[in-house]
Amino acid sequence: MTEQGHAGVEELQRVLDEVFRDHDRVTRREVYGRASEHLHVPAAILAHLNELPMGPYTRPELTEAINEVIRGRGEQDALGLLTMPR
Repeated sequence: MTEQGHAGVEELQRVLDEVFRDHDRVTRREVYGRASEHLHVPAAILAHLNELPMGPYTRPELTEAINEVIRGRGEQDALGLLTMPR
């Protein structure tokens, strides 16, 4: 799952780019909705979003929260981590 996992995280990165293009804060539901529209975001990656607490997030907050879920599952080597926005 390494290549597919990395591709899923990269696609999730693109989803975050889209969602935060016009917003400073977004909810988990908004991100999940947009991610589920992308054919290349695997269900396993969507499951990570379900583990996030409810509430609005800034881009850095959401990036770190998703990375914490990945690390908590011990999947950082298989999936990689999201990169922090610049």
